[in-house]
Amino acid sequence: MSQQESPPAVNPLPPVVAALFLFVMGIEVAFSLGTRGLVGGPDAVGWRLAAVESYAFSGDILKWMWQTGQWPTEHLMRFVTYPFVHVSFTQALFVGVFLLAMGKMVAEVMGAFAMLLVFVLSGICGALGYGILTSDSYPLIGGFPAVYGLIGAFTFLLWRSLALVGANQARAFTLIAFLMGIQLVFGLMFGMQKDWVADLVGFACGFGLSFFVTPGGWTRIRARIRRG
Repeated sequence: MSQQESPPAVNPLPPVVAALFLFVMGIEVAFSLGTRGLVGGPDAVGWRLAAVESYAFSGDILKWMWQTGQWPTEHLMRFVTYPFVHVSFTQALFVGVFLLAMGKMVAEVMGAFAMLLVFVLSGICGALGYGILTSDSYPLIGGFPAVYGLIGAFTFLLWRSLALVGANQARAFTLIAFLMGIQLVFGLMFGMQKDWVADLVGFACGFGLSFFVTPGGWTRIRARIRRG
């Protein structure tokens, strides 16, 4: 009689989540080692600054493109590259932790492609919100708007689960309220930048997208439209 394999103590990460995490942290490790002169030679000290100049999102550049009607690829790609450039190892580490936690839960329920779509589109929406709703010329870098989109998708799953059991759905928004409260406290203590706008827009985008990318979500939406 063959023995049944015991289930793993820890569920493996979806490959797309692991790949994104390794990409984010791999870039940051290269920057950190380069700053310390351990790799890349003398030029490596400026890798992070060069990446910010080439890949960070800029509201000023967005306004320039809108006013001139010119949309060069080198600037359009900033919408999807800025989440992978961070100001410090600490920022990248926090993004990586949220990516592992939220990405795993979202990918396991919605699927790997839906999780990746939420991550990318939330980053894009966050940048657009930052460029349109603020006049801040400070470049937007870091993956928080994208991972806040994953938090939005997780909030949607929790919101829907609470509805199924008849519980108060407002409880689903406890996490985002806590995170924004932490940002407010740190902003009051150390000076607040307006990148929180990008985070909040990313969250809203992730929550809204979940209506469509959740399994069966598009079918339910079409059914409601037809009934309406």
